[in-house]
Amino acid sequence: MTTPVQNFLRPGQLKLPALPPLSLYVHFPWCVRKCPYCDFNSHEWKGEGGSTAFPESAYLDALRQDLEHSLPMVWGRLVHTVFIGGGTPSLLSAAGLDRLLSDIRALLPLDADAEVTLEANPGTFEAEKFRSFRASGVNRLSIGIQSFNDRHLQALGRIHDATEARHAIDIAQRHFDNFNLDLMFALPSQTLAECRQDVETALSFAPPHLSLYHLTLEPNTLFHKYPPSLPDEDAAADMQEWIHQRTAEAGFAHYEVSAYGQPHRQSRHNLNYWRFGDYLGIGAGAHGKLSFPHRIVRQVRHKHPQQYIAQCAAGTPLQEEHEVSVQELPFEFMLNALRLTEGVPTDTFADRTGLSVAQIAKPLATAVAKGLLVDDPGRIAPTPLGLRFLNDLQALFLSS
Repeated sequence: MTTPVQNFLRPGQLKLPALPPLSLYVHFPWCVRKCPYCDFNSHEWKGEGGSTAFPESAYLDALRQDLEHSLPMVWGRLVHTVFIGGGTPSLLSAAGLDRLLSDIRALLPLDADAEVTLEANPGTFEAEKFRSFRASGVNRLSIGIQSFNDRHLQALGRIHDATEARHAIDIAQRHFDNFNLDLMFALPSQTLAECRQDVETALSFAPPHLSLYHLTLEPNTLFHKYPPSLPDEDAAADMQEWIHQRTAEAGFAHYEVSAYGQPHRQSRHNLNYWRFGDYLGIGAGAHGKLSFPHRIVRQVRHKHPQQYIAQCAAGTPLQEEHEVSVQELPFEFMLNALRLTEGVPTDTFADRTGLSVAQIAKPLATAVAKGLLVDDPGRIAPTPLGLRFLNDLQALFLSS
């Protein structure tokens, strides 16, 4: 009987010269309140039988079962980064987070210098718990501030206020030397002055990394159904232009569309995504991408938390699994790599897809002619115009 792994190792259309770096993504699906702009797989925990606690132990059991089921797919491969996202994974207890990381270390070979990131909501910060998180092995926090303006936080449906945001950063600074602040701009009724105040407040904490996202109205969100009044395109562009200028003055490199890092503080986990690296995704609704010598496979876990827990117990955590076709690979690669302001070396395309660069010669030439790509045979990199019209640039690589 052929096992799934043996099936993936059979000869195929691709020939990867080597497997890319491997990361681990762990999804935590619960939050205190679902934000109206959020399209992630997150669920308000309303309790069962009057309980206000989510089923932490059962979910941790499921994550371990999922990971054990996945081991043959990544056997022997070193894991360079771990990212625990959500939802609000900082809702985990100190003991629960410690158990999760212990299970990961017991089952996977972690790089001695692995970056281990935990997403955290300011409304869940407790000094002692975050001290324990650091002791358990988390060495980077990503804090969902979004704004320091109480009016905007209320409009975004956040559970914290500006005072709690500042308090959360104070706690993070006490226990972590590497952390990211997430902010959003072009918020409902936001002015340029208010955007500037948010960014200046964030900079006053001297964060190693900033993520600055343009608010978008995603399908299947409350904001999409009931759109708020947002700044117009010109106002949003003014905000973005000022952000680029101000962060550069503060010593941040704008290395990805929404990411700004101090020297040597780029998100190594996210860089692996954008360079078309591999990632094993475990947890409810988690996505993953895994490479084999002759194919690249994408996976999706069961989405609803209770269904995911049940399916993991049955040994079937996967809801969907498919091989990425040769025709899809150029677009999938460019969807990630072209988000990087410096792009990637041209050889990376062949290394990560197993395809010849000659197979994308025509769209590359078209993009250069349109001024969307830098005219450099050694690098695939967007121009400032290409970053501005990124969707149009990426679309050039869609298979006909």
